[in-house]
Amino acid sequence: MNNQYVRREVFCCETCRELKSFWEKEISKQTCYRELEENRQGRSALRKLREEWKRRLEERLRMLDNPEEKEKQANTVG
Repeated sequence: MNNQYVRREVFCCETCRELKSFWEKEISKQTCYRELEENRQGRSALRKLREEWKRRLEERLRMLDNPEEKEKQANTVG
């Protein structure tokens, strides 16, 4: 292989600082994007709806597992 086609990279202190600076900026951007996404999801009603349906399903399963409890509750209320 001819030497003219060999590419040799030379890193100096300045290049290393530039690389470090570049990656620090990228990490900072990604952190910001992640925080924005977490905030957006936190405000979303989807999580609340899922929790509510989960609670309803758990109550339904408890009722099906223990029908006597439901009858007792109905008798005391009515």
